[in-house]
Amino acid sequence: MMKEQLQREEIITADFIQRSAAMVVGHSKIQDDLYQQYDVKRGLRNTNGIGVRVGLTRIGDVVGYSINEQNQRVPSEGKLYYRGYDVEDLVNNCLAEDRFGYEETSYLLLFGKLPNKEELAEYSRILGKKRELPTGFARDMILTAPSKNVMNKLARSVLALYSYDNNPDDTSLENLIRQSIDLIGHFPSFVAYGYQAKRSFYNNESLHIHYPDEDLSTAENILRLIRPTGEYTKLEAKLLDICLILHAEHGGGNNSTFTTHLVSSSGTDTYSAIAAAVGSLKGPKHGGANLEVLEMIADLKKNVKDITNKKEVEDYLMKVLKGEANDRTGLIYGIGHAVYTISDPRAKVLKGMAKKLAEAKGMLDEYMLHEYIEESAPRLFREYRNTDKLLSANVDLYSGFVYNALNIPMDIATPLFAAARISGWCAHRIEEVHVAGRIMRPAYLCVQPQMPYVSLEDRD
Repeated sequence: MMKEQLQREEIITADFIQRSAAMVVGHSKIQDDLYQQYDVKRGLRNTNGIGVRVGLTRIGDVVGYSINEQNQRVPSEGKLYYRGYDVEDLVNNCLAEDRFGYEETSYLLLFGKLPNKEELAEYSRILGKKRELPTGFARDMILTAPSKNVMNKLARSVLALYSYDNNPDDTSLENLIRQSIDLIGHFPSFVAYGYQAKRSFYNNESLHIHYPDEDLSTAENILRLIRPTGEYTKLEAKLLDICLILHAEHGGGNNSTFTTHLVSSSGTDTYSAIAAAVGSLKGPKHGGANLEVLEMIADLKKNVKDITNKKEVEDYLMKVLKGEANDRTGLIYGIGHAVYTISDPRAKVLKGMAKKLAEAKGMLDEYMLHEYIEESAPRLFREYRNTDKLLSANVDLYSGFVYNALNIPMDIATPLFAAARISGWCAHRIEEVHVAGRIMRPAYLCVQPQMPYVSLEDRD
């Protein structure tokens, strides 16, 4: 009897929600022409597609075009700078010197200068000490409350860290630096333990918990923590390290970094601001895009008999553009970017290393598939849409391949993005709190007409 009553209540509630949704739609619609009439910058974009300038930063710069005298975008080769340094130079020098580079990149973003040998060694040692989570944290905050999505568990873990901090609300520069180092050190364990909890609870798989090694790099610790045996090759760790460098920062205008600025401007604590950034990055229009690439490639393999047959691949991509394949959105994931036009420097760097990994793992056919998508998708897009718009491969196309080649589960593709970007987020938070220092308060114009109050008895 109780079960039947609960089922009836669920039906009644579902009906109410459905009717309520129809009311919300009816009372929420805003005509498109009003945005133009009131010169509203939808999505914080100007009419020429350029983002609205809402602040200044010295941390990162994304270059994908120039502006001519007619206020039009002129395509250019993509460039990404961290504190004024070309990210390609950072990666290439680490490769030339055969060393890991994420820790150096993290130091540069936080403190504004490249470290010397002693400074880098000291920072790496301090980060190493922060790999292990506070006593009881993994058991009480992660393993006992698994999440279906590791990003949600990651955000919860960040928020929970507030309770383990003896001075969580202090926004002095010294305290923000301390909290930033703690978070950068903890993130690999947050990601790995959140994933292990998820696969054990929801997938009924064995639980593998490894302790981090304070003498290893961030990339090495991630592979050590997520793999059942904790084993990895030097090439695998080096390639993941490059991924971390390339994802560590991307200017102040990307959604999650802007979220960090926005929330930090209110004066709130570090954990609230970073948890909000994690929530932003989870979105499929932002950090979740690398997951979309992995899912698209999986769907392609299901529907294309021979991935080395260019005609079959093109036929599939055209179906994607027509909304007839994959998720029916008409989007070829891994192609196109809001800023980059001719090229994405991150994709260029990652592509070269991805080929080396493909050769080592016998995955050249799949690598060539990604390369052909990069080559053909922009052309197919221009033909189908009858446009001359320039599109290039973005970092997600090759990071998706790299994660697949490294046997990194899809569940942690976006969390790994967060484990890299935490350095950039923390740098921007410090900049917002100690340089900008003014709460962000954008304006929304209300277009709802004023209504006379109607008594309850007289309403329809």
